[in-house]
Amino acid sequence: MSLRRQALALSWLTVGYNLIEGLASIILGILARSVALMGFGFDSFIESLSGGVMIWRFSKEGDMSGEEENKLESRALKLVGLSLLILGVYVLLESVIKLWLGERPEAPLFGMLISIASLAVMPLLYYLKSRTATSIGSNSLAADSKQTLACMFLSVALLTGLLLNRLFGWWQADPIAAICICAFIFREAKEALAGGDEDVGKDVFDKTTAGDGR
Repeated sequence: MSLRRQALALSWLTVGYNLIEGLASIILGILARSVALMGFGFDSFIESLSGGVMIWRFSKEGDMSGEEENKLESRALKLVGLSLLILGVYVLLESVIKLWLGERPEAPLFGMLISIASLAVMPLLYYLKSRTATSIGSNSLAADSKQTLACMFLSVALLTGLLLNRLFGWWQADPIAAICICAFIFREAKEALAGGDEDVGKDVFDKTTAGDGR
């Protein structure tokens, strides 16, 4: 499989998993009246935005000049940065509201299973996307991999918060951890948005075509 097709396949897998995870979390959260689980579901939908940008980015087949490829990469990087910014703002507001209202992250067993499933999938996706981004020379895919890493961190925060609340009543653990994760998300968003204004893709065309065997 060519590097471009590999990047596209990983992007489809990311979006598909996040949509399924988000839908399941919201439905189960409504049935169980779990605010934490519903919030996790909305997180998953927002996280799929970056994967959608990557699908657009790597679906652009055909003969493009190096300049056209560079412009496409730069636009994709800026859009991924925007999706990271949206995710960071949402998670920050959600966490502050939880602390203000004193919402306890209660969820049934299947809520924990969803977060565990995410912890099984996201590290592998992050590794594969990061490695492919390095091989193909794509800063936008590298930034998208950081979105996947953030998703893994948020899954850890949710699972830890659920366990600490159930065992010790420490309901504040989940929102406080999520606020700390926002620092990472905003930093990556800033770097991606700044990179989108530069000629970040100057080597992308050559590496992409070389990986594709063209």
